[in-house]
Amino acid sequence: MSQTDRSLAEAARAWPFEEARKLVARIGGKAPAKGYVLLETGYGPSGLPHIGTFGEVVRTTMVRQAFRRLSDVPTRLFCFSDDMDGLRKVPDNVPNKEMLAAHLGKPLTAVPDPFSNEHPSFGAANNARLRAFLDSFGFEYEFQSATDWYRSGRFDRMLLTMLRHYDEVQAVMLPTLGEERRATYSIFLPISPKTGRVLQVPLVKVDADAGTIVYRDEDGTLVETPVTGGNVKLQWKADWAGRWFALDVDYEMYGKDLIPSAELSAKIVRILGGKPPEGFNYELFLDEEGKKISKSKGNGLSVEEWLRYAPPESLALYMQQQPRRAKRLYFDVIPRAVDDYLAAVEKLPGEEPAKALENAAWHIHDGKPVDHHSAGVNFGMLLNLASVAHTDSKDVLWQYLRRYVPGATPENAPYLDRLLTGAVAYYQDFVKASKKFRLPAGKEREALQDLADTLRGLPEDSTAEFIQNEVYEAGKRHFAQAELRQWFKTLYEVLLGSEQGPRMGAFIKLYGRDNVVTLIERALAGEDLSRAA
Repeated sequence: MSQTDRSLAEAARAWPFEEARKLVARIGGKAPAKGYVLLETGYGPSGLPHIGTFGEVVRTTMVRQAFRRLSDVPTRLFCFSDDMDGLRKVPDNVPNKEMLAAHLGKPLTAVPDPFSNEHPSFGAANNARLRAFLDSFGFEYEFQSATDWYRSGRFDRMLLTMLRHYDEVQAVMLPTLGEERRATYSIFLPISPKTGRVLQVPLVKVDADAGTIVYRDEDGTLVETPVTGGNVKLQWKADWAGRWFALDVDYEMYGKDLIPSAELSAKIVRILGGKPPEGFNYELFLDEEGKKISKSKGNGLSVEEWLRYAPPESLALYMQQQPRRAKRLYFDVIPRAVDDYLAAVEKLPGEEPAKALENAAWHIHDGKPVDHHSAGVNFGMLLNLASVAHTDSKDVLWQYLRRYVPGATPENAPYLDRLLTGAVAYYQDFVKASKKFRLPAGKEREALQDLADTLRGLPEDSTAEFIQNEVYEAGKRHFAQAELRQWFKTLYEVLLGSEQGPRMGAFIKLYGRDNVVTLIERALAGEDLSRAA
């Protein structure tokens, strides 16, 4: 990378660069002893991957990309699965619930796969889904399994260190617990050799020199076990700290609700003699009523639901924008997110280098310009096209698109076809029922008749910009300058059944001059435009 590019990155204000500069300062400009900078995201595999998983990985990837512009030190991104956790309850969305119920309390990787015999365990099945999910978006990451780290011995040094500092770590944790919980709490959770379950039991004895603990098993017998080799796992806040310490994690982000947990884990890392990672806490998403999204309540929007209507890059943009601001994550944010993404992609190639680093598309595509061949067509325009064309047939709608983008076909413009597919589905599911057309009145009728006459006289090959200007001029002939906003609102409400709409020049070019003239004539004749002609 040239010095000029690095200087631009050092001055960039976009939040991924701000985070990356924290990492540069952390390592003092040189590689850590392990030889690389480690970024991490965590995942609980008791359920399927969700939109929060996507958000953490895509945002962490953006920080990683920014760091690469600031430093030549190698980076790695670990996606760490907490698959040694005990199965606390049977999920609602899985088969073979009775079978799973018989394995409650066991590590997820010791519970049989309820879906099929394809995977050795429930944890392995969900880990496979996680990897397929991340791979489908092309993320660059390394998958890590807690079970593998515990059982392979790679956590042994950390666990023995935790044992040596047992009383100090307990002293950090106990004040955060209720009185009843404090009486039985231990940072070590032994795994019963008889039942295989992860036990939350008090310890009878701690022997740091021997590297063992003593506890009572479920049948009351005393058991002495080493803390190494996968015989125990850690309570989750100590586990988070232990992972940071053992892996020497340099960076991890987490939701605002986990700030107290991260602070506790950071204290534990320091007790162990390590250095907590740089952190970034993001605001949680809200549902349509402004309430926090809960996985258990299912009151949010899933990745699958988003992708039914819009491409994944639009979701990445929504994650990139203002991560420390609470935002609604519901169906109504999708059209704006798609159009913001398309606008960002279109602007990127022509921007000055410094300005480009502030563009969300730069962070989504790692600084590489992308041409989707959408030719100015956006989601809003396609929604309105579906509305006035009164069809959900892509073949019919492509006839209009070919007029706007000469030579385009679903085969040679697949991204445009993807946008159209999503827009048609979104229109049918969310927009169609809410359309409210009205008839024009007073000077609105005169202005619309003027516009129809103007459009009839325009050449067929008029550009969208030229048409936009003519629409504007027609409005000026009937509305005062201060009323021109009302003129365009009239066009949206009368012709499109909406209070807001696209640039009319572009829409008229897309739908066709003569088709728009026919719409105007039908409205002036008092017809209901919510019905096909």
